[in-house]
Amino acid sequence: MRFMLLRKADRKTEAGVLPDQKLFAVMGSFMEEMVKAGVLLAGEGLHPSANGARVKFSAGRPVVTDGPFTPPSELLGGFCLIQVKSKAEAIEWVKRWPTLDGDGEIEIEIRQVYEAEDFGAEFTPELQEAEERMRAQVAAKP
Repeated sequence: MRFMLLRKADRKTEAGVLPDQKLFAVMGSFMEEMVKAGVLLAGEGLHPSANGARVKFSAGRPVVTDGPFTPPSELLGGFCLIQVKSKAEAIEWVKRWPTLDGDGEIEIEIRQVYEAEDFGAEFTPELQEAEERMRAQVAAKP
């Protein structure tokens, strides 16, 4: 099972405050622990929403709004994609998140990623094969 760990933004991440050397070190150790355990698939921090944009579709037409967005608690500051056996295991990994991050005041949302078998008959073998081809192309990029 894959789970997305969504690290919510806060005042500091939205202000563009970068981690100090100590936080880089503890987060690096935590990520390395997940790599060694074979659970980490990806993980990245995100620039502040002031550097981003939203595209909202209304009647099929895109409307672009530049950041920043508020409130910070409704935004994302980063993410990890992990592969574990259960939601309980994902929760156990999140409980080990370094408390130095966000001065111990952060929120991480855990969301399960859909797998092909979750979609049933609508996701035909032909559609699954096409998706697998695309994933292989993405994985083959240098």
